[in-house]
Amino acid sequence: MSAALGRLAPEARASRPAVAFYGDDFTGSTDALSQYHRFGLRGILLLKNPDKRRLAELASAYDVVGVAGVSRSLAADRMEAEVRPILEAFRGVSPRLVQYKICSTADSSPSVGSFGKILEIGREVFGRVPVPVLAAQPEFGRYTVFGNHFAADSGTIYRLDRQPSMASHPVTPMNESDLRIHIGRQTRLTVDLMDVVSLSLPPDRALERYRGIVTGNPGAVVFDALELSHLRRATEVMLSASPRRPLFALGSGGLSYGVGEHLAGAARPAGSAGSAGSAGSAGSAAGDGTSCFRPPAPVRRILAVSGSCSPQTAEQIRWVLARGWKGIRLDVGSLLGHGAAPLTSVCEAVLDGLASSPGVVVYTALGPADRHADEVRRTITSGSLSREGLLTAIGAALGRIVRTVLERTEVRRVVVAGGDTSGRVMREIGADALEVETILGVAAAQCRVHSADPSIDKMQVLLKGGQVGGLDLLEVARQGKLRSSR
Repeated sequence: MSAALGRLAPEARASRPAVAFYGDDFTGSTDALSQYHRFGLRGILLLKNPDKRRLAELASAYDVVGVAGVSRSLAADRMEAEVRPILEAFRGVSPRLVQYKICSTADSSPSVGSFGKILEIGREVFGRVPVPVLAAQPEFGRYTVFGNHFAADSGTIYRLDRQPSMASHPVTPMNESDLRIHIGRQTRLTVDLMDVVSLSLPPDRALERYRGIVTGNPGAVVFDALELSHLRRATEVMLSASPRRPLFALGSGGLSYGVGEHLAGAARPAGSAGSAGSAGSAGSAAGDGTSCFRPPAPVRRILAVSGSCSPQTAEQIRWVLARGWKGIRLDVGSLLGHGAAPLTSVCEAVLDGLASSPGVVVYTALGPADRHADEVRRTITSGSLSREGLLTAIGAALGRIVRTVLERTEVRRVVVAGGDTSGRVMREIGADALEVETILGVAAAQCRVHSADPSIDKMQVLLKGGQVGGLDLLEVARQGKLRSSR
C-alpha cells in the first residue's frame, strides 16, 4: 500500500465500518461509493487489495470501505482468486453489510462475471444462508417486477433481453429477463423471489413474508423494486431478517442507496432532520440524497477516453464533437502486434488536440453497430486474442494516453467511459484509491485520486459506465453546469 494511501485516514472512530463492498467493475464501484456518500457515509474506494492490517485501519476510520475490481469481465474460473481473498478480509472487519456490487443491468453469464460463482463463494465465506440479490436502481431506470428485469434506453423502458445495449452487449449479451432464471443458469443453487406485492405490505407482514421464503433455504432471493419505497422496504427486510454480522448481499447502486439511507436514518437521533452523526460525517442524509448533487468547478481543458461500445456513450461523444471537441479513434487493430509506434502517434495527436480544443475524446468505437466494434468481436471469436487479453490491451493503451497527458500538460480532470476498461486504465496509471469529491448525478461521481506518484495524485476522474449520463455529460464534467442527471 502506498505512502499516499497512508495519509488518507482521518482520526479513527474505534468502531467497525457500516459497509464493505467489492465492485465487479470500477465504474460500478464509484457508483456504490457515491450512493453511500449521498447519505453522509464517508467512504474510500481502494483500487488494489489491501493487506489485513491496512484494511483494519481504514475500517476503523471510514464508514464505508470499498475495493474496486474487474470480476465482471473475468472468466468464471478466474473469479475465485480475484474475489475470495477480499471477501475473507471483509469478514475479518465485521461490517454490518458486505455488498458484492453488481451492474444494474445484471451483466453476467455462466462463463463471464458469473453471479452464480459469487453466490457460491459468498456462502462459503459468510455462511450457507440465503443471499439477497437486488439489481434494481429506479433512479437510473432499472426495475425488477415479479423477477423480470427492465432497463431504460433513450427514454424507453425495455425488458432486459430486448434492451438495445444489453441485448447486443459484446461480452455478456442478455437473452433472459427473469433474474431467477438468469442467475439459476449460473449455479446449482435455487433462486427464490421477494416480489413487489410482498414489499408493498406493511413492514411486519413484509418481514414475515420474507422469513417464510428463507425458511425454504434457497441459495439466493431476488428482490423486486419498482420505486424508491421498495428499495427502502427491501433494505429493512433483509437487514432485520439477518441480524448476524456481516450480511452478504449482491446488489446494484440501488442496494447501496437503500442501505445508505437506512443506516443514516438509524444513526440520526430521534426527531433530528440533520446530520447522521458518526455515520453521517460527510454531509446531509435528508430527503432522497439529491441535495448533495453539485456541479464541479469548471476547467479549461479536459480529456475523455472510452472503451465503451454503448449507444449512450456514442451519442455523448458525437454531442461534444459537434461542439468543438476533438475526437481521436483508437484503432484496436493497431494495438495487436504493431509495437509502440501507433500509440505514440495517438498520444501526440491528443496533445495537439488539447492545445487547440476544450476537450479531446479518444474512443475505440461509436456504439455496437460501429464496424470497429465488430472488429473487436471478431478478434475475440477468432481466438487470435482472448476477450480478457483484448480488454487489457485497450485499458493499457488508454491508460498510457492518460498518463502522457497528465505528465506533459496541465490537464488534471479526466473522464473514463466503459465499465470493463476503466479499472484497467486506473491500474495502468498507478492510482491507489478514490474518494468522492462531487456528484454530478445518478451513477456519476467525480472523484479525487490518491497515488504515490505526484503526477497522478489529486487528479480528478469521472469513471462513467457505458449507459450513464445525458448527452451533455462530458461537457458538464468540463464546464461544471448541471443540465442533466441521466
